Amino acid sequence: MIQASISNSNDLTHFETGQPSFENFFQPRHFINKRAFQKLDLLLLAIESLDTNASQAIIFAINTLGLESYFPNRVVFWKFRCNNPMRKAFKIGSFSNNSLEALIALLSYMADYFYPKIRLLLSSREPENLTIERWQSFESRLNELMIERFNTRRNLVKQYLLMEKSRLARDLLLTLALASGEGGRQRLKASLFDPVL
Repeated sequence: MIQASISNSNDLTHFETGQPSFENFFQPRHFINKRAFQKLDLLLLAIESLDTNASQAIIFAINTLGLESYFPNRVVFWKFRCNNPMRKAFKIGSFSNNSLEALIALLSYMADYFYPKIRLLLSSREPENLTIERWQSFESRLNELMIERFNTRRNLVKQYLLMEKSRLARDLLLTLALASGEGGRQRLKASLFDPVL
């Protein structure tokens, strides 16, 4: 588990330790359908809702993990995420299974990085007033990003926006928690076909 200080998220040097090896990770490919890709993008949105500096941290992690061949810069990464039909800027494009595997690895890494904050949100041991405040902040940010970036006329987006906010937020955070730690990538891949999200 990467030990990261979320309270000082401007200091991105935490990524410099614990760089995972990608040897033997890109195994024979499994087809990831459109709905699964939507889930991956939604999980990225959840990460961006955890911290105002998360977008910067994601780009830093891409470089740290050596994924520049898949996502060489912010623009390419943004265009890749626009393969999600829920997005306002949706464009039909092609992408390799390797790039999807790279995205899964990136998400697992970010789940590790933000795990302390995820754990605080999911913990029942924190003072109730602090828990409520943290949840309100996370849910509000998530809702804002969905409205800002997703096409609210699409049925699936409408379903998410009409869904009880705490349920959607908790489902996303639980998935991210499962994606952290040893074996997190494999658990994340398995969760992509879970009908909950």
